[in-house]
Amino acid sequence: MTYGVNQRHHGKYGMTKEHSLNKKFWNKKKVFITGHTGFKGSWLTFYLLKLNASICGYSLKPNSRDFIFNNSNLKNNIINNYGDIRDYEHLNKCITKFKPDILFHLAAQPIVLDSYTNSKFTFETNFNGTLNILESAKKSRIKSTIIITTDKVYKNNNKLNQKFSENDILGGSDPYSTSKVTAESLVECYYNNYFKDSKLGLASARAGNVIGGGDRGQYRIIPDFFRSLKQKQNLFVRSPNSIRPWQHVLEPLTGYLKLAELYYKKNSKHGYAWNFSSDKIIRKNVKSITSYLSKSFNKKITYKNNQVNKKEKKYLDLSSKKANKILDWFCIYNLKQTLDKIIEWEKFILKSKKCDFICNKQINEYLNNFKI
Repeated sequence: MTYGVNQRHHGKYGMTKEHSLNKKFWNKKKVFITGHTGFKGSWLTFYLLKLNASICGYSLKPNSRDFIFNNSNLKNNIINNYGDIRDYEHLNKCITKFKPDILFHLAAQPIVLDSYTNSKFTFETNFNGTLNILESAKKSRIKSTIIITTDKVYKNNNKLNQKFSENDILGGSDPYSTSKVTAESLVECYYNNYFKDSKLGLASARAGNVIGGGDRGQYRIIPDFFRSLKQKQNLFVRSPNSIRPWQHVLEPLTGYLKLAELYYKKNSKHGYAWNFSSDKIIRKNVKSITSYLSKSFNKKITYKNNQVNKKEKKYLDLSSKKANKILDWFCIYNLKQTLDKIIEWEKFILKSKKCDFICNKQINEYLNNFKI
């Protein structure tokens, strides 16, 4: 099976021949992360600790799905705050006390299916939570604020081979995507009225389907695979033919870091919206992903050619030419390498109670691709 190739030298988009990551920039930077106990938030925390940043996290108390945070020493290496992103007074107090240079907002209700049954909570968390962050960032005059949204904010008509760019029309079809579209509207409003002509940087980051070791989220194919493996149950795949822009979690996180640095240095002429997706990796459907994983774990899989959520889009893809050209960002791992990293991570955890070693190992290996 062919999964794609590394994107190392693509002069067409103006990228340099050697990847670079400005480690010196992050040294002792004060970084505030919301949603730091989640899958992406935990990986981002490990990443920034590796770059010698000082971190303050703000999240709800971790639950069983926050596997990496619960099975690592992250909380001992950062300032750890538990709170609701909807609680402006508590959130603003934590931000004001820490006085961050940079803020990454990842806290959200991220599950499409849950948004149908908990629509009010979804909108309050994703809209009001973002509003609280923007207001606090404005008042605290944080130099660079990055709002993480989703690839699902685009008006998607399920056209095969369509790649959405940052200028395409936004539009949600379910409570989750709609809540993120409204959050994007907030970012645009605050960017144009409070950040654009100030010394403060603000941007939104829209990433494709992010996968990696330690993800235990609900209704996501990789977590579903490893949950069924642990519970020794059959895996029933509801949408085997759905195609997504898969990418290893370290790929978009690197994009967020580069974006935060750009806006910290007050270069906002490129607008507020940015896509992060693997443009050149050959797209594969869900069945291809699970079939590859099953070979390493001898796992039986049952495929159902229907969707629980009829509004779930079969095709979704982004164009990252803007990030390619301006940030010199693109995915380093092809899909096979990405899945092999997940397999390595999960096999390590089967033998170890802590994931600090394997997270740091994979971050070090990823950083070996960069000129630091």
